Formats: sequence, C-alpha cells, structure tokens
Amino acid sequence: MISVSGIRGLVGSDLTPAVVTRYAAALGAWAAAAGRPSVVLGRDSRTSGRLLADAAERGLLASGCDVIRLGIVPTPTVQLAVEHHRAGAGLVISASHNPIEWNALKFVGPDGIFLDAEAGAALRALAASAPREAPARDGRVRQDPGAIARHLDQVLALPWVDVPAIRARGFHVALDCVRGAGGAAIPELLERLGCRVSGINLQTDGLFPREPEPIPENLVELAALVREVGADVGMAVDPDVDRLALTDETGRPIGEDYTLAFAVRGVMEPRGRGTKGRGDAQPPAVVINLSTSLVVEDAARACGARLYRAPVGEAHVAREIQARGALIGGEGNGGVIVPGLHIGRDAPVGVALVLQYLATHPEPVSALVDSAPRYRIVKAKAGRHADMAGVYDRLRDRLPVAEEDRRDGLRLAWPDRWVHVRPSGTEPIVRLIAEAPTETDAQILIDACRGALGTDD
Repeated sequence: MISVSGIRGLVGSDLTPAVVTRYAAALGAWAAAAGRPSVVLGRDSRTSGRLLADAAERGLLASGCDVIRLGIVPTPTVQLAVEHHRAGAGLVISASHNPIEWNALKFVGPDGIFLDAEAGAALRALAASAPREAPARDGRVRQDPGAIARHLDQVLALPWVDVPAIRARGFHVALDCVRGAGGAAIPELLERLGCRVSGINLQTDGLFPREPEPIPENLVELAALVREVGADVGMAVDPDVDRLALTDETGRPIGEDYTLAFAVRGVMEPRGRGTKGRGDAQPPAVVINLSTSLVVEDAARACGARLYRAPVGEAHVAREIQARGALIGGEGNGGVIVPGLHIGRDAPVGVALVLQYLATHPEPVSALVDSAPRYRIVKAKAGRHADMAGVYDRLRDRLPVAEEDRRDGLRLAWPDRWVHVRPSGTEPIVRLIAEAPTETDAQILIDACRGALGTDD
C-alpha cells in the first residue's frame, strides 16, 4: 500500500528486504541530489524491524549516503534528529498502529516533515527507474545514541511546560507502551516530570500483547491497572509513539480527541503559560484535520484561538500549521503537533502538555471531561464507488443547509454536528465518520451517507 509519504505491507510477502533496499536507495539518491547526502534511520520495536533496517542501510549506502542510525526510537525522535543533524532525509521503519505482521517505510524530508505528494511522487519514480550509476562516494554509518535524550530535553524546555508545577502535583500515572518504542522514552519523561509510574508492556521487544492501536477497546488492561493502583490518569501510546490516548482516574477511556483538547488548553489557557503576555497581534491559531472531534474545536474557542481544519493526514496538517503560523495542532487520533518543537505528531509532547493542563486544575480527569459538552462519534466503512462526486452531490442534497468542504472527500458541518465521507488512502474503502450530541443523531448522518452511496442496507 502506497500513501503520500510512505509504503506499508505484510512483511515477507509485500514488504521484503529487496523492496526496502530499493526504496531506501531511492530516498538516498533523492537526498544526495539535493546536496545533503545523509539520512537518519530509526525504527520501532517490531520483530521485523532489525532485518528491514539492515536492508534499508544497504540501500542508503549504495546511494552514496551517510547513515545516522538511531535504533529503536519514537518516530518523532527521528524527525527531530533529521533537523538536528541537518540531514537530507529521514527513514522510519514502523507500521504505527498496524498489527504485528505489518511494517512500513515512512519518508521524512530535510525539514523534519513527512514528504508531501510531490516529493513522494518523485521518490517513487526514482524507486521505479532503471539502476542508477554508481555514486561518486561511499556512504558511512554512524550511531546517534543521544537522540531520545535530546528529544526529552527539548520537550521539557518548551515555554508552555512548567516542570516545577507539574512535579509539585506528584501525579500517579498508569502507562501502557504496548511493548513498542514508547518504553524507551515515556517512562523517563514521566519520571523527570515527578510522576510515579505504574507500567505495563514497557519492554521494547515488539511482542504486542494486544491490538496495538490505542483505541478504547484495546485499553482494557490499562483501565484495570488504573483502578488497581489508584492512578490519577492512564496513558497509552502506539508502537511508534506519535499517538497518545488517555483514561480517567476510574479507568474509563475518554477518547483520543481529548488528548489534543487537553494539550490545546495546556498551551493556551491563561492560567497556564500559553498565550498570556505574548503580545500577539491576533489570537493564536489551532489546526486540526477535517475528522477531528468538536471537543478540540470547543477547547480552541474557549481559549480565544482561531481554528482551521486541514485534510486528513499528518503532512496536510503540518503544512497548514506552517501556513497559518499555528501555535499547536494535530489530529483526533491522539496526535499532538507543537511547531515550537517540530512539526510532527509527538506523544512525548502530548504527555507533557496534558500534565501541564492537569497541573493547573485540581479536579480529577473525569470531572474535566464531564464539565464540557459531550459528543458521540460513529464510524463506518463502505465499498468504493465509481462516482464519488455524484455521491457527494446526493449527500449534500439529502442534508442541506450545511457548511461544505470538499478538500478531502466531503465534509458537511453544522454548529453541533458534522459528517465526513472520504476515500481511504490506505484501503480500497470509503470511510464514513459523523459526530453529534447523541449516538442516534450521529447514526442518522451515517445512514444518510449509506443512502447516498446506495448501500442503505
């Protein structure tokens, strides 16, 4: 499966060492052609990662590039390291939240942002071209064992993270790293923030004990741990540590959208250290994607921020953050982006900003969630349709008097609800997602989508 900024597949059948070597060589050639013949290489903890990292290294060296190996690290650590080393590119070997039998290559540009559509197309063209001439130089390999430490230092140095205030609260955090790369970073970060940590699945061996996506149905063990140890909050990250999910103090998963909502408030609330006294000529901006919950929109507006939406996908949100000069942004899957650090989803920065928000409020997490308007999200899938433009027109006619956005499929929005229909970028399906004050209201919007697709049953 090929997306804008990478490729993914089943290891051994779709994603083989030969395929990895070919794409890595293309990335190296792309970086060298721009005059920066060095590539940062990192991976998550998947059992196939070492084999594929070795294959990638061969391809990069064959292109004449130097390789800066990080080992098992969070994906955002690779992005930061690309900027730190002024490298020509970064290559992350990680299938994010996909099951254990999957792996993937993610391509990072010299700015630390995943490749956009144009750069991704150029890279794929290089990978598909005939063998290139031998490079003028031989690449070299060096290790960078300090990448995670630098990453955490930069998170704790952010002006919105009041380390003494967080430490003074002495939070007890229950943590689930699903045996991914998070075990190499998140426990240390929490300890540096003065937290007592009760952890499960902190090993970095890639033997995922459950489905690795940090969605509510996969957080049963974490919820039990929260209740058992009396933690103030539960935290779970995905295998490559760019997404953060939360539970409240009762173990109730509160939904990944609340990660970004809490982070926005942590940055922007005057009681925190976000916007007070900044002297901005206009209110700060927040950027989210078209499928992010209204709880984030509510948080941004409560803090007096301007809110903008971008097409789904980290690269799209990152570019919109740049264009708007946003203070913070992200996606409703628990991905927090703070451009003051780097323009990429970053679970460690999410951890720090969530704790920053909690440190300024004496109420438990459950009370903070329940005090805000509640919404219900319903998601569904349908088969691809040959005439998606016609589907969009029919849906708009079924649901008139709405704010319409066609940058990424069709999104129709009203003050307290919305529906988004879009072809998946990774599967041959159409994704349907709706949010409303009640599940019944959201399901009505989903049913209207199915009607427009001709799949009422």
